[in-house]
Amino acid sequence: QLQLVESGGGLVQTGDSLRLSCAASGRTLSGITMGWFRQPPGKEREFVGAIRWNTKNTYYSDSVKGRFTISRDNAKNTVYLQMNSLKPEDTAVYYCAADWLSRRWEIPREYKYWGQGTQVTVSS
Repeated sequence: QLQLVESGGGLVQTGDSLRLSCAASGRTLSGITMGWFRQPPGKEREFVGAIRWNTKNTYYSDSVKGRFTISRDNAKNTVYLQMNSLKPEDTAVYYCAADWLSRRWEIPREYKYWGQGTQVTVSS
């Protein structure tokens, strides 16, 4: 069983930066896809980005492209979401997710494993 634990959320101001971490344990991560999703208040969960563990290829939603960067540390079994130039509309609970996917990584229901979520609030 794969466990995911997120950390790094908080309250920041517009234009600030924040880095979220997602530490994985319980299974080897070879071949895995790690996704980041967020759920704003009163809205559905939405895709933020994803990284293919082996190739380090990354994919982003249009709303965060150029501001957010996903990376991973193989030695620490951890994936990061670096968020720059934060806006109030980035306010949400952020989740990391994982599964052995080769496609459709932007679809939440494709992922079996989820972290508990971490709140990010961006004040104007």
